[in-house]
Amino acid sequence: MALNPRTAVLIVALWAAGLCAAAQFAKIAVPFVELRQAYPSSNSLLGLALSSISLLGIALGMIVGLLVARIGARRVLLASLALGALLSMFQATLPPLPLLLVTRVLEGASHLGLVVAAPTLIGTLAPPAWRGGAMTLWGTFFGVAFALVAWIGLPLVQVYGLGSLFVAHGVITALVGLLLLWLLPRDNGATSEARGTGGATKGARDILDRHWTAYASPRISAPAFGWLFYTFTFVALLTVLPQSVAAADRAFVAGAMPLASIAISMTLGVGLLRFLPAVTVVQIGFAVGGLVAMLLIALPVSPALCIALIGSLGLVQGASFAAIPQLNVTPGDQAMANGVMAQMGNLGNIAGTPVLLAALAMGGTALVMAIIISCYAVAIAVHSVLARRRLTG
Repeated sequence: MALNPRTAVLIVALWAAGLCAAAQFAKIAVPFVELRQAYPSSNSLLGLALSSISLLGIALGMIVGLLVARIGARRVLLASLALGALLSMFQATLPPLPLLLVTRVLEGASHLGLVVAAPTLIGTLAPPAWRGGAMTLWGTFFGVAFALVAWIGLPLVQVYGLGSLFVAHGVITALVGLLLLWLLPRDNGATSEARGTGGATKGARDILDRHWTAYASPRISAPAFGWLFYTFTFVALLTVLPQSVAAADRAFVAGAMPLASIAISMTLGVGLLRFLPAVTVVQIGFAVGGLVAMLLIALPVSPALCIALIGSLGLVQGASFAAIPQLNVTPGDQAMANGVMAQMGNLGNIAGTPVLLAALAMGGTALVMAIIISCYAVAIAVHSVLARRRLTG
């Protein structure tokens, strides 16, 4: 089945919205040295400028999933892009740090809306034959955004200052929003059950019930539980592994690792998804990652092994998103699954880096890899348990 050109352009535009969402992290993380120079008396608090964007994702991921199901992914997506563009333009003024932190918390709402609404739309718009590839493309948004900010954003900062990166992000986010305003169908995609009493979020009890329903469902929650173990390790390994190789190799390893993940996701990952269920591909990625981690304990740490470990996670990256529409047929369930995934992803991002940095300080690379092996073994087991529940339930 051929992919309609307009649909293909729309999927790429939605992926571009994901790049804008990931750049909300990258615009702080990549030029962190310049950020310290802009706020020289606040070094102890600058870490919050990066992590504070995740706080709303942990607390409100499922609520935004319910909101997408109720009022439609289109409205949530466009509102999130507009909010993100406005906040980035304001941040370009380099306001006092307390005000910057407030904008970062608010930006978490924009980020959350984008990472829930955009993949929900891709999962519903892509034809079945192309859905695996489309969701795999979506899964590359984080690595691609970090690479683009490193390659284009940093030179921009070095010539025009830190504020120029925020301006560029705000302008691009606004342009992507205008493009999607034109391309997206007017149908908001709200589910009939969500529009009715069954989908309304009436209060705390209703929200808790919805959380319970989503997390108890082996279909809605499965991609998110695997994603928790991925996010717990991915950004953390990008931080830890370059510190474990020779100084001369650090820059090469830091740049090559996310590119390897993207390359594996878009080649081997897409190929495997044509023949295997997405959850099986996720488990293969975790298994290969665990084996490479064993080699990193048994052998001297080398750039090739570091890159291979992150590369193996490329299978987890794309297949985790592909699993959402495979396991959940309705747009409402897909929105809830993306909401749970956002919650688990933000939890993993916040927890993983400090844990693995502490492990590196206490026991070196061997302890880090022992944690990685255990983490991936549990991830495989969790997916197996949930798969059995889907068969028996």
